[in-house]
Amino acid sequence: GRIMLPMYLILLVTAVGANLATKGFLSSRYPVVEVIYALLAISFGFAIFGVFILSFVLMLQRFYKNLLQDEGYLMLTLPVSIHQHIWAKLIVSSVWFIATMIMVTLASMIMAYDVRVLREVPDAISIFFHGMRLLSPYEALNGSALLIESGVLFFLMLVAFCLQFYAALAAGHSLPAHKMAASVAFFFVFLFAIIFLGSSLMIAADEWNLFHFEWDPDPLTAVHVAMLIANGFVVAYGAIFYGITTFFLKRRLNLE
Repeated sequence: GRIMLPMYLILLVTAVGANLATKGFLSSRYPVVEVIYALLAISFGFAIFGVFILSFVLMLQRFYKNLLQDEGYLMLTLPVSIHQHIWAKLIVSSVWFIATMIMVTLASMIMAYDVRVLREVPDAISIFFHGMRLLSPYEALNGSALLIESGVLFFLMLVAFCLQFYAALAAGHSLPAHKMAASVAFFFVFLFAIIFLGSSLMIAADEWNLFHFEWDPDPLTAVHVAMLIANGFVVAYGAIFYGITTFFLKRRLNLE
């Protein structure tokens, strides 16, 4: 929070600057002013890039420093399980990733903001509620279910994204020397192994005609089934890296 919140503030300030730049750039006659406007717009792009990179770096840093360096001597003696340590990192990292995406969206809206849009807000709200009243209970229920399924899928994707880096760090730090270099190597080894395994399973499933079945569901049912399958694949993908992370933290961790 001490790092990310000031960064979010910088992002919002640069968004205001970019807004002024986009509004004034076309009407400016002076080269110096145009250069200032261009710098404001560029700074907004760098701020967006910076908050995403910083979120990613902090996700790695907190796991690395908290469990794999000297802090690990204290953390791993606490009366909690390895699973609780891992999930504490996963939940916190996912929350900050979500907060970063929300702030980038807000900053983009500020950058593109036009006062004239306010006149259209009441009409947009009226159209939205009118459309909601026209929905049948079946459509409303399916829409709500789809939103929940999408939210679950998004969270699982964030967790799986973090776990593939956690697994590489945990495996690399099981060695006595060159731990970070080994972690990078393990990351690519795990990634290539997963790609190879997934491709092999897809080819085998196609040869066994597992993808050829006679079923013609309605569009809403097909969407729910697709979301269920997608969630299942992400869970399986994350579970592999979760198992690797847990194994190395429990059995092979080398803090020396």
